Amino acid sequence: MKTVNIYLIFDGQCEEAFNLYRSVIGGEFDGISRYKDAPEDPSKPVSPEYRERIMHIVLPISNETMLMGGDGGEGWTDKHITGNNFSVSISTDSKENADEIFNGLSKGGKVNMPMTSTFWGDYFGMLTDKFGVNWMVSHTINS
Repeated sequence: MKTVNIYLIFDGQCEEAFNLYRSVIGGEFDGISRYKDAPEDPSKPVSPEYRERIMHIVLPISNETMLMGGDGGEGWTDKHITGNNFSVSISTDSKENADEIFNGLSKGGKVNMPMTSTFWGDYFGMLTDKFGVNWMVSHTINS
């Protein structure tokens, strides 16, 4: 089974926005990662002003749906511009299916992060399709 969720990108206001969403929608966060929590990568150094910003946050809406987000820029995503500040996130049952979806959607588009095994335990990649829609494709490796 595949699931699709919405991923919102902010310019430093992610934590404030998600606190509002939680107060209105209800529920509790299911994980918060800040840029300072990521392993150091010399090719993508994190500036001091970004260290406390949200890299990834999850607010479950139902058993099947999550609202996810993070603060963009800093080499991880494109600079925040209103209009490019969301992605469709699709999770798959297999690594092969993740590759199939990623390769199909990226034809004629732009690969922003190739599919790779990540430090948080997912096989994950990001792309912008030929229509300008941002996608995040993932498979949880230990599922």
